Amino acid sequence: MPADTVTPATRSRMMAGIKGKNTRPELMIRSALHRRGFRFRLHRKDLPGKPDLVFAGRGAVIFVHGCFWHGHDCHLFRWPKSREEFWRDKIGRNIERDRRQYQALTEAGWRIGTVRECALKGKTRLPFDSVVDQCAIWLKSDTKTLEVSGDSTRATV
Repeated sequence: MPADTVTPATRSRMMAGIKGKNTRPELMIRSALHRRGFRFRLHRKDLPGKPDLVFAGRGAVIFVHGCFWHGHDCHLFRWPKSREEFWRDKIGRNIERDRRQYQALTEAGWRIGTVRECALKGKTRLPFDSVVDQCAIWLKSDTKTLEVSGDSTRATV
């Protein structure tokens, strides 16, 4: 197993500083949609997965996902070289939990949008206004799902 490049105390401090909500990508999307007149609730605890943005009147939720934590297959995701088994289990559980939460939301009649971190940063990022436009168009539609990631957008009816 390769050695970590920082001390265990430093790594622990770094990992503790990673937030699960109110992240910079989430705040960017939130702010832009609010400026466009969309009103929403944040992190509703009564919904599976505590979606980042909840548009109850539109029957829609939006998750803003970091590519690493949600195991997205893009240039921003790389399997860690140390503690490989731990990370494969951890990220695998995150992916499975996302799947269950999306299924529960869908069964409850919610439309689900996901904006991936790679749509907002890195070499495959999309123009920010384009990402917000895609979210706004989707929110006004009846389309069931939306996924915005670097270099691509998928919507399903």
